[in-house]
Amino acid sequence: MAIHPHVRTTATALKRWFVATIYDALAVGTMWLVGLMIIGVPWAPLWAFLGGAFQFIPNVGPVFALIGPAAVSVFLDHGMERFLYVLMLYGIIALVDGLLLQPYFMKRASKVPIWASIVTPIVLGILFNFWGVLISAPLLSVIYTFRSQQKLGAGKPTG
Repeated sequence: MAIHPHVRTTATALKRWFVATIYDALAVGTMWLVGLMIIGVPWAPLWAFLGGAFQFIPNVGPVFALIGPAAVSVFLDHGMERFLYVLMLYGIIALVDGLLLQPYFMKRASKVPIWASIVTPIVLGILFNFWGVLISAPLLSVIYTFRSQQKLGAGKPTG
């Protein structure tokens, strides 16, 4: 059995996953920018850029994205109203990203069903903690790329 086709298939799947993650990061960064500018948080473009960049870190990345605008809204604003708006914005972004954007981009990139991209990180997170969640998206991409290739290859005659 030749290993080269499998390596190529895996590399293609990981490339598609990476491109989908870039699209997701751009969408999240845009949502942060628009939301923070509406709220009036200082340095909104910086926090939006960091919010998009932190999308590459599963689970804790979005929390890191929240720290900057939340701290600025509390310490520079000397009030809790803007801080509460930042928390609401974070909740909205987390909900939209986790239930709509990430599953949609994964489906487009690797034909991963939306249900699988929602359930798999939860199950792997329960079984393997942080590492399970960390590898869930690229693992799904590789599995469904191999599945689609197997379906395409199943119709070919042998011999």
